[in-house]
Amino acid sequence: MKLAFVYAGQGSQHVGMGRDFYREYPEFANIFDHAPVDFDLKQLCFEGPEEQLSQTRYTQPCMVAFALGVTGLLYKEGIRPEIAAGLSLGEYSALCAAGVFSRGTAISTVALRGKAMEEAAKGLDCGMTAVLGLDREKLQSACDRAAELGTVQICNYNCPGQLVIGGERAAVDRAGELAKELGAKRCMPLKVSGPFHTRLMKPAGDALASYFKRIAFQPMSLPVYFNCKGGPAGPDDSIAALLEKQVQSPVYWEDTIRRMAEEGVDTVVEIGPGKTLSGFFKKTAPEIKTYHIDTVADFRAVVSALKGESA
Repeated sequence: MKLAFVYAGQGSQHVGMGRDFYREYPEFANIFDHAPVDFDLKQLCFEGPEEQLSQTRYTQPCMVAFALGVTGLLYKEGIRPEIAAGLSLGEYSALCAAGVFSRGTAISTVALRGKAMEEAAKGLDCGMTAVLGLDREKLQSACDRAAELGTVQICNYNCPGQLVIGGERAAVDRAGELAKELGAKRCMPLKVSGPFHTRLMKPAGDALASYFKRIAFQPMSLPVYFNCKGGPAGPDDSIAALLEKQVQSPVYWEDTIRRMAEEGVDTVVEIGPGKTLSGFFKKTAPEIKTYHIDTVADFRAVVSALKGESA
């Protein structure tokens, strides 16, 4: 068995996430109780309100705290990945799993990232739209033609037939219309608070670059596949530079999945609410077995299954 851990991004958070882990596992509770943030992370995760939990400055530290708590429990059971990756925000959890950050540093870093992304989006009339059933080249053509109305880019390459575009609203809407003319099956506007993973997020990248000068990055104990590379870092890549780039560049998730398959990954555990990433694996590399952990029941089932496979 060659195991990878993958970490969900924003969008799958929900009120109540982590409550059962908090009750059952003191080491999980410790992360929530001592999260270095300026709000009550535990209360927001468990009680909401949903509207606040869905604001990126709050979503990001809540999701990472949950992911790191579950990862710690898996490590305690002796279950460790050979590769890790995370979609967008999830990349920070993957890096923490690889020993690059302490848990506290990971949570405080994404809290700053969330605020910086919110600030970068302030005052922009922007949007993001999922485009289904169109290939990359045709969608890029639609974006190129719509760019006369403003910034619009492909910002997520999720899996075959599922791409996301983002940017200034008029250009995004026009690119969606052109995509339909070119054969897209559906174009669905997303409920997001900013044009994430586009060049409009450069101010957030600059804020992260400044912040990264003040924190220590430890060597990776296992390979992490980076969003903006669709695979591992190169010999001349710095983690800080890749994370600065990530917030304002496309997420090559389909490429990441294909690279994992090429490297022999046959089992994946998705850590975080929902099964979004598992769905992308099924559409891209269906031969890879996927598990997900959202609840204590999920966790126990995954531990039992993986220990059985490695026995």
